[in-house]
Amino acid sequence: MADAGVLGTAAPARRRLSGFGSGEGVILAAVALYIGLFTLWPLGRLLAESLGADEEGRSFGILIDQWQSRSTARALWNTLEASLLASLVSVALGTVTALLVVLTDIRRKALVTFVLMLPLLIPPQITALAWIELAGPGSPILGPLGLAPAPGQTNPLYSLSGIVLVMGIEHATLVFLAVRAGLTGLPRDLVEAARLSGAGPLTTARRVILPLAGPSILAGAALAFVASIGNFGVPALLGIPGRYTMLTTLIYQRLNGFGPSVLGEVAAIALILILLTIAGLGLRAVLAGRMSAVVDRGGPVLAPFRLKTRRLPVELALWAVLVVIAVLPLLALLAASLKPAVGVPLTPDTATLDNYRFAVLGSEATRRAFANSLLLAGGTALVAALVAVPLAYLAVIRRLRPARALELVADTPYAVPGTVLALGVILVYLPPLPLLGVSIYGTLAIILIAYLARFLTLALRPVTASMETIEPALDEAARIVGARPLRRLVSIILPITAPAAAAGALLIFMTAFNELTVSALLWSTGTETIGVVVFFLQYEGNSPAASALAAVTVAVTLGLAGIIDLCARRLPAGVVPWRA
Repeated sequence: MADAGVLGTAAPARRRLSGFGSGEGVILAAVALYIGLFTLWPLGRLLAESLGADEEGRSFGILIDQWQSRSTARALWNTLEASLLASLVSVALGTVTALLVVLTDIRRKALVTFVLMLPLLIPPQITALAWIELAGPGSPILGPLGLAPAPGQTNPLYSLSGIVLVMGIEHATLVFLAVRAGLTGLPRDLVEAARLSGAGPLTTARRVILPLAGPSILAGAALAFVASIGNFGVPALLGIPGRYTMLTTLIYQRLNGFGPSVLGEVAAIALILILLTIAGLGLRAVLAGRMSAVVDRGGPVLAPFRLKTRRLPVELALWAVLVVIAVLPLLALLAASLKPAVGVPLTPDTATLDNYRFAVLGSEATRRAFANSLLLAGGTALVAALVAVPLAYLAVIRRLRPARALELVADTPYAVPGTVLALGVILVYLPPLPLLGVSIYGTLAIILIAYLARFLTLALRPVTASMETIEPALDEAARIVGARPLRRLVSIILPITAPAAAAGALLIFMTAFNELTVSALLWSTGTETIGVVVFFLQYEGNSPAASALAAVTVAVTLGLAGIIDLCARRLPAGVVPWRA
């Protein structure tokens, strides 16, 4: 029996090695080359640059100088202050809405979730721009109500409180998704036991459900914190005018002002962002591990509490909050895009579409930006989806350890701030390429490389979820009859995972089309993107044109979200977050 056991384990091992040595090895090597060139090399180069010696030859001299500078210390404090406060806003908003959606019988939960996700679906710089228009002296919504600041006054959002408010609302979705996942599937037995002991709904929620949701709330808070420290769009549009510098905007201002000569200095500052990211995610893992409790989720799931006569008031209050945080800023953005000029009130007589003609059709830079963004977003979506399928196949179906390691590495560029990745890409691809002797800095290729690294995980997650539903015996049967890995991928795996890969590609396109954080450091004349043009139109004071261009991109984003929603029935559960 012992020999049989040995043979029984040795045979699959030989099969894995045999397969690994043939077609699977080639596929794995190709994926490893992709991740190595676009992720590991730039991030490793950034780390080496930040830890290098200064001009006087002192070890870690660049790092020591930058970390001791007053401007870096001030930006670090501002980053921590704004991120922690914004995370508190996110936790309050995300937790309450998750409790209402999961634990009560309110109606239209999918629509509530979608509206709550709008601030996350829309790029940060456009969210910030919409809030600027809503809260400014010329607000078309607050003005008629007498709530807008007086003409000539500074927009109150150009401050710490403005950054905290907008980032807190934007990242509340992350807390909501984490808490909802933790609450979904809670066993009914626990709640029934509390009810039998005489506890009401509020007491049950406070003493039974919230303690069980504690790890999920912490996980959401950590994600909101990490997202806040890496946010560039909101601090750039609200913090720079308000002279409130955070680490991401300090890096941008240094690089924009002094050029590649300060790459070592900004790399040392970027290292702080990496350490903060690691600290945030590490703290989340430690606290979640200590507070987690073993709960049997195999029984019947919890039925929502019936609100009875209180359902309508609760629904009205919830929708009032959602309209204020998600709908009114977009309406203000739309209204601002119809104004003929800054400071001119919007009336039926003054409303004009000239801003759309100028921003979308009349400006050569904008037309070029549309073409560039379409090309970059489309190319990234296509390539990332094509890479995600074989990587997920090797990691999930074939269970190869190197593929699993590559899967983890692929998440890194999305976890670290986009500014950090962009700096790493500059360090690697600014000098002439080895063997070719040509630099791709200043071309679309360098932006594409950064996008390919950053957004791969958006295609990988839904494809992996789809792959986990496939019975491995299908692949094994095809392998036994002699089908090679590439043929198995194309004939068996791809038809099943194609809808998930398409959904991932759409998510990538939707995100990359409006991207700013990475593009802001990599663009040059001729390679502008939509996010960059919106940012600079606003920066130059042409907010009506910026609003018009932003409104068009919002329409594109919502259209893509609609396509994903139509495909929801053919996708694995959880791929479309507002349908989960």
